[in-house]
Amino acid sequence: MAKKHVVAAVSEIPPGGRKLVSAEGRAIVVFNLGGEFFALSNRCPHRGGSLCHGRITGLVESDEPGEYRYSRRGEIIRCPWHSWEFDIRTGKSWCDPERVRARNYAVSVQPGAKLVEGPYVAETFRVSVENDYVVVEA
Repeated sequence: MAKKHVVAAVSEIPPGGRKLVSAEGRAIVVFNLGGEFFALSNRCPHRGGSLCHGRITGLVESDEPGEYRYSRRGEIIRCPWHSWEFDIRTGKSWCDPERVRARNYAVSVQPGAKLVEGPYVAETFRVSVENDYVVVEA
């Protein structure tokens, strides 16, 4: 089972933004696509370029010569080394989606109060005050 890591406050990654974080020694880029968060390995599977330093772009499609449409604005990351493109939502390569992909990671947004309460249980001890001395029973 994968461990969960708190990597940033929501306000640290504005819509259209990204942040390079580390979890379990792995460099991971977290992207904010209009309030939805996605995470990819920072390492391009082609030659290891830093996806964090890549250009965020969209998709240019054409059904016939001379006809183009631009879609999925801000949902494609282009590796800065060789311009390989990856879908930020899935990590799939745009040129060979069945075989090449940047590793993606599950992301969730948790309220701060839930993280403070968490599933954690702290060890507690009974405490009493006797003649101005604090006594802890262990």
